[in-house]
Amino acid sequence: MSPERVAGFGSRALGLRLAAEALSQRLPGLLVEAERVAATVTPGVHGRRRTGMGETFWQFRQYQAGDAASEIDWRQSARSRHLFVREQEWEAAESVWIWCDLSPSMAFRSGPRLPPKWERGVLLALALAAMLVRSGERVALLGGGERPASGRYGIETLMRCLARAAEEAAREAPLPPLPRHARLVLLSDFLLPPERLRERFGQYGALGARAGLVQILDPAEEELPYDGRILFEGPEQEGTALIDHVGDVRGRYEDLVRAHRETLAALATRQGWRFTTHRTDRGAELALLALVGMLAPRMVS
Repeated sequence: MSPERVAGFGSRALGLRLAAEALSQRLPGLLVEAERVAATVTPGVHGRRRTGMGETFWQFRQYQAGDAASEIDWRQSARSRHLFVREQEWEAAESVWIWCDLSPSMAFRSGPRLPPKWERGVLLALALAAMLVRSGERVALLGGGERPASGRYGIETLMRCLARAAEEAAREAPLPPLPRHARLVLLSDFLLPPERLRERFGQYGALGARAGLVQILDPAEEELPYDGRILFEGPEQEGTALIDHVGDVRGRYEDLVRAHRETLAALATRQGWRFTTHRTDRGAELALLALVGMLAPRMVS
């Protein structure tokens, strides 16, 4: 073991151009892989009834804060103590907004045989989108500037938005706008202070968002498999930490990782959201199945 070894949890300098180029070069191959992953998982999942694009009556649902008064069906509401909104078929078709973290911390991988975290996130985003559009749903990248779309066009639009998003990945952008009562999937390492996560989740929770969260981590970020004297450097200007004997702090580090995950799960639960974790040394199919489970009320019969 050398007297000093450097291991950064993330890329130390992820430039805008490099981020965009890395993603754009990998997107075609990732789409092929995503189609394979989706095809592997699809036989075990029964799609929900397709709603189509008609304008015939679909169902009544209870009025929610944010619904326009003009949408209330007063005749149906008069039969109950609650207000009801009349939904048409085209309104009932689910739109799922997907957000994939492309920030510098997502560039980390602890070995050449492992994918960077951002790559696994993009793979899951594309695979989920492929399954959704097959079920007649619409998909969009949150913050991508495009409306949700279905079919192959929806996949192509998602890819285009991902490539564009990589150009701004090196800086933290404000929260993208989200429609009320939206269906949302968030893919990230979520390695942010709890107070910042609480603020972000709270803003979307206040809009009635129904979200599923997948925390993507490299195995080294869970296990700290290093020994000796190591300089750890944050990828997003968090500073550096020189540790003389990493093995001596491994137990404490694992406790902190576990505590952060429990806090993250608690924050999600408080919003009525679902949460799961995924490691990049495990099959993407497992994470995709977890995502399908998060969307189970509308995807699984």
